[in-house]
Amino acid sequence: MNDSSLGQLVRLGDTRGVADLPAPDAAQAVLKDALSARPFDAAVTAFVLSCLPRSKAPVLWVQDRASRLENGRVYGPALKGVTLLRVEVSHARDVLWAMEEGAACAGLSAVVGEVHGAPPVLDFTATKRLAMRSEASGVPVWMIRSGAVEGLSAARERWRIGSLPSQIHTYNAAAPGAPVWEAELFRARGRSPGTWTVNHEGRENRLRFLPRSGDGPLEADHGRTAHAAG
Repeated sequence: MNDSSLGQLVRLGDTRGVADLPAPDAAQAVLKDALSARPFDAAVTAFVLSCLPRSKAPVLWVQDRASRLENGRVYGPALKGVTLLRVEVSHARDVLWAMEEGAACAGLSAVVGEVHGAPPVLDFTATKRLAMRSEASGVPVWMIRSGAVEGLSAARERWRIGSLPSQIHTYNAAAPGAPVWEAELFRARGRSPGTWTVNHEGRENRLRFLPRSGDGPLEADHGRTAHAAG
């Protein structure tokens, strides 16, 4: 939906027309990467949470120890529309194993794994296995990577997320307002890369993607992608 000349609106969980927008499709059963733009920045966790499908089926959330120390734990009872099954392990290899098992379970609405750094076990082959499991079972999979370089990945979309100054609070200018993020899609299949300012409107449960200067309008970007695909 679009109620503004400034940007596109995406209602999470509604997949109609999402293919034409930069926002990740919550129902798309593929592997997606989300990299933190800087250490100790919770924006990447909040972004992934906002992109999860709203479903009665639970989300499997797996963290290694280093990610837990840097990013903290997601507080499940505070979430609306998402039920978490949290698994905490010590090593990246255990995160990958749990993610593969979860990605094969059609009873989950999504699988999210957090791996810190660039451990040798997180290579292209490991991400390819995750991608194949996701596409075979129909379970969307997100990999959150903090403190990491880009590396190789079989993910269909790779995002880099960072925090920006929050919006002004509606009723109290001294209080923090709605969160604002910078979302860079730096690698993807079937769509052009770009950088957007993202506003999360929690009450409406939607994301607003505003193109950054120099990226051009989203409609033109989609047109170029469709022309290239044809």
